[in-house]
Amino acid sequence: MEITTEDYRIYFEEENNTLYFRGFLRLEGMKEYQPLMNTMLAILDNCNELTINLEGLEFLNSSGISMLSMFVMKVRGKEGTTLAFKGSKNILWQTKSLRNLQRLMPSLTLEFV
Repeated sequence: MEITTEDYRIYFEEENNTLYFRGFLRLEGMKEYQPLMNTMLAILDNCNELTINLEGLEFLNSSGISMLSMFVMKVRGKEGTTLAFKGSKNILWQTKSLRNLQRLMPSLTLEFV
């Protein structure tokens, strides 16, 4: 699975169950983020462990942050599912927003590099 535009790139590496986000992601509202969330949920249908690597995602608008929150809320009810987020300690929105995801799902692993 790969989505590449002028502003961002999202791709999944099956060998390490990692979904990578790179660039600047500024979709208009939750409606535009819904297909991405559906894809993320579909990935979890085929594996019980997922790492979402946001290290290279320099910007995510509030609708995108809401989408990640909704995704975490949906995943936390799936028994036997392990979810991890990897972010950059040098990108301000990540250090602020990703910690809130851990409040929604205490078992979520959060790593800043």
